[in-house]
This record gives sequence, C-alpha cells and structure tokens, in this order.
Amino acid sequence: MEPGQDSARGLVRLEGHLLWNAEVADARARASRFSERLPWLTTPQREEVERAYVADRLALSRATLVHVSERAAELREEYAGCYERLRTRCVAAAVVAVGAASGACAAVTLLAR
Repeated sequence: MEPGQDSARGLVRLEGHLLWNAEVADARARASRFSERLPWLTTPQREEVERAYVADRLALSRATLVHVSERAAELREEYAGCYERLRTRCVAAAVVAVGAASGACAAVTLLAR
C-alpha cells in the first residue's frame, strides 16, 4: 500500500474515532439533562437512568451508522455498475463514430477519383 493511502486511511479512522467520541459525549450530556428533569431520583437511580439512556442512544447511533454504511456500499456498487455500462457505451459510440468517419472519408476519396 502507498504511503498516501495509509495516511488517508489513518485520517479517516481518526475522524471516525473523533466523531464517535463526540457522539458519546453528546449522549452523556443529553442523559444528564434528561435525569435533571427527574428531581425525585436518588443518586444511584439517576446514575442508572443516565447509563441506560446513554446505552440506548449509542445502540441507536451504532445501528444507524451500520445502516448508512451498508447503504453507501450498496450505492457504490450500483453506481460502479452504471459507470461501467456508461463507459462501455461511450467507447462503443466513439468506435462507431471513428469507423463511420473513416468509411465516409474512404467513400469520398474513392468517389473523388
């Protein structure tokens, strides 16, 4: 693998790590704000509510990321197939156009003699 590809892959992994940490921090902040609206909870109950909230939120986030990732892979394959067919058609059209132009030039040359 080339150093540029290694660097790009490392940056993507770092970005993913930072985004996930931001999601965890956001889930914890939201859990804290949620538990503040329940003033009757004891400290252990509040901690359990926050833990459950964070766990549910992160499970939902992970499921969403997996779904988006799978869909992106599906679309990548679909578009790659479309691109391959389009490229084949363009090459075929260019070959036909060059052949037609060559034939026309040959016909004009023969008729001009």
